[in-house]
Amino acid sequence: MSTSSVSQATQTVAITLPDGSSRSYPAPVTGADVAADIGPGLAKAALAVRVDGELRDLTREIEGDAALSIVTAKDEDGVEILRHDAAHVLAEAAKELWPDIQVTIGPVIEDGFYYDFSRSEPFTPEDLVLMEERMREIVERDEPITREVWDREDAIHYFDGIGEKYKAQIIQDLPDDEIITIYKQGDFTDLCRGPHLPSTGKLGKAFKLLKIAGAYWRGDSRNEMLQRVYGTAWANEKDLKAYLHRLDEAEKRDHRRLGREMDLFHFQEEAAGSVFWHPKGWTLYRTVQDYMRRKLDAADYVEVRTPELVDRTLWEASGHWEKFREHMFTAESEDRVLALKPMNCPCHVQIFRQGLKSYRDLPLRMAEFGACHRNEPSGALHGLMRVRAFVQDDAHIFCTEDQITDETIRFCRLLLEIYRDFGFEDVMVKFADRPPVRAGEDAVWDRAEFALQDACKAAGLETVLNPGEGAFYGPKLEFVLRDAIGRDWQCGTLQVDFVLPERLDATYIGEDGARHRPVMLHRAILGSFERFLGILIENYAGRMPMWLAPVQVVVATITSDGDDYAKAVLSKLEAAGLRAAIDLRNEKINYKVREHSHAKVPAMLVIGKREAEEKTVSMRRLGSKDQEVLALGEAVTKLIEDAADPLARAKVAD
Repeated sequence: MSTSSVSQATQTVAITLPDGSSRSYPAPVTGADVAADIGPGLAKAALAVRVDGELRDLTREIEGDAALSIVTAKDEDGVEILRHDAAHVLAEAAKELWPDIQVTIGPVIEDGFYYDFSRSEPFTPEDLVLMEERMREIVERDEPITREVWDREDAIHYFDGIGEKYKAQIIQDLPDDEIITIYKQGDFTDLCRGPHLPSTGKLGKAFKLLKIAGAYWRGDSRNEMLQRVYGTAWANEKDLKAYLHRLDEAEKRDHRRLGREMDLFHFQEEAAGSVFWHPKGWTLYRTVQDYMRRKLDAADYVEVRTPELVDRTLWEASGHWEKFREHMFTAESEDRVLALKPMNCPCHVQIFRQGLKSYRDLPLRMAEFGACHRNEPSGALHGLMRVRAFVQDDAHIFCTEDQITDETIRFCRLLLEIYRDFGFEDVMVKFADRPPVRAGEDAVWDRAEFALQDACKAAGLETVLNPGEGAFYGPKLEFVLRDAIGRDWQCGTLQVDFVLPERLDATYIGEDGARHRPVMLHRAILGSFERFLGILIENYAGRMPMWLAPVQVVVATITSDGDDYAKAVLSKLEAAGLRAAIDLRNEKINYKVREHSHAKVPAMLVIGKREAEEKTVSMRRLGSKDQEVLALGEAVTKLIEDAADPLARAKVAD
């Protein structure tokens, strides 16, 4: 036997486990081998491994010393792999049911997965059932899933040969140095980076197909419209059931449906992505805006208003033209190219630059309820949650570098107060650092990131890193709300910007008499009014707190004998500042109660002949079958107390 053969035979691999312990194995070893060596329970639960931080298949060989951790369904990585495999099993099921179908891409998304198919016939709800049944059969077969590395040209030739032109095109467009990995399960072959489960049986049956939608190939409307099948997959049936319950709750709370039922707003094709606010919806909007304006006034902000249509030269100078041009609406006038502003920051710098500013003027907190427009793809529009025309509760704080920490603390305190007033107690904060494509030198980014990190520590904020997701001009904090059914919504932001003041030549006179650049803190609390109102409606399922309800109380008569008294009651309510309405229709009172309950009116004052004679009202609260008879003055006092907004309540408490 040669020396090299002896060396190869005796070579071992040292595997370091998460607890710091180390085990040696003859080379090569697989993650499955290590899991089995640790114990049969782990071997059964193992789905994949992390090798020196890289997620890999259990069956992939490890030839050198490495740090290794076993991934199971209890891990976030494990659930993501389950969802990835569910997409592949879906594609296999579709190919078995309709051999002429073409598969394209099938990524993991939040809480699930999808796969895009090219098929001449549209999918039906019955097809979803067929595909899901076939997926369960494939899981029962427990087909081994194997990884292979192919030559690029061989892979292109193979997929072209079986009529999968999309897969062939994907491979052609990959970088030259990309390793082409192919996964096989049963008779199904797919292009994928992986990793995957060791077999289809490991997927389990905690999955469900949810809906069908359209999607352009590669998101380009010039390309073919594909059929997208959405699904969800979880580690176990309990998690799946809980998620489906949340989906059911979300459907009941859908702000688009509630918007129609409560007569708040509507959308139509002639103004895609823009809201038609109805009187009740606009009342809700103005109530929120009035509250925000009073909070900002108390926090020493100055409110401004800037133009919506601005020459492209300003956007070029700020850097937005290069970064956001595709999302900007433009117009031409007198040989000039103008753009509807997608954000307010460059315009606020223009106000700051008017007149000489001193260090004594800082910090300057400049707020605007700024009307902005962004050319979102039509397929991405989603009620109030994703629009083209919106209003930001935007503000920019011009300050010195030494003031960043104090201003961050002040802002975070204000933001959390506002969220609590709207009913959101559970708030997560993410720290988003420099993105791959950005403006400014690394040294400037270092200063900005260190300053924001120090401010977070001083503010006592616990943050989660969101790597690479900062704005192109500075790092940011992202404030994420959790709603009544456990969904997360990213609303508020705070960004530290050293770049824009430099690009737009903003200066102030320092204590030393020299010119200095201010730091610019970009901040929003609600984000956009439209989206935040959508979140509010869904959080409360339309049953808004009384201070926010567009109509706070309805006066409804049982018979016409009470009409005159009902009108007097309405006048009393309106004089007290309550948003009240009256219902004198010749309808049964039970019908009126149902209708106004459906419209989510918080309180009803029911008036019949006896109430009119005794100058009382029967008060009924939304969601309660009980009613109490009260003297009119007592009822008005109670309603005033219930309808007080958080600022009024705080004033009384003080």
